[in-house]
Amino acid sequence: VLGYLAAGVAIGPFGLRLFTDPSTILHTAELGVVMFLFIIGLEMKPSHLWSLRGQIFGLGSLQVCLSALLLTGVGVAFGFPWQIAFVSGAGFVLTSTAIVMQVLTERGDIHAPRGQRVVSILLFEDLLIVPLLAIVAFLAPVDASLAPAQPLWQRIGLAGLSLAALVAAGLWLLNPLFRVLAKSKAREVMTAAALLVVLGAALLMDLGGLSMAMGAFVAGVLLSESSFRHQLEADIE
Repeated sequence: VLGYLAAGVAIGPFGLRLFTDPSTILHTAELGVVMFLFIIGLEMKPSHLWSLRGQIFGLGSLQVCLSALLLTGVGVAFGFPWQIAFVSGAGFVLTSTAIVMQVLTERGDIHAPRGQRVVSILLFEDLLIVPLLAIVAFLAPVDASLAPAQPLWQRIGLAGLSLAALVAAGLWLLNPLFRVLAKSKAREVMTAAALLVVLGAALLMDLGGLSMAMGAFVAGVLLSESSFRHQLEADIE
């Protein structure tokens, strides 16, 4: 992971300048993260996640709250207003799920108790994105030119609706769909369907203002008990 990061710095706009517009690479990079989180989700059964609910909301909230308070204190100590210090601190609290999951997988710790605690915290941080954005909007100075196009309640409702639609599709549509496609006995059709599920789930979460990676992870979890799980995993890999 450190090697990839160092290489990115070396060839980027502040290094050899082989790439001067990082935003053109961002979407391709997000595709890799989305597919990786789908694979992780396939290994997480809903019953297992439910057993981690105490760690997700207990350890997750403890880590986020303590880290945000400490970093806010550091910002205030350096003379920044508490609003700016809090927003900056809360931003640094969020962890890169893709990097941490990759490290856990490489070490073989993802199914160990300590690995499960880390996964629980990562899940809570992904769920925290919408509330944090709401807090940022609340703390922002009132400026009509910078006001969001949608009111806060509408954005929260849209996020909840997107998540509910994804869960409903995963519970009642995906397995029948794969059963129909499996009758064709065409590997390419199943691979295309797997890509459709992953990218569709990511797009649905993105439209709802949530993380694309979270959408792929939820889709993976919903298919983790499917009889097509191993074939889906092989197709995406």
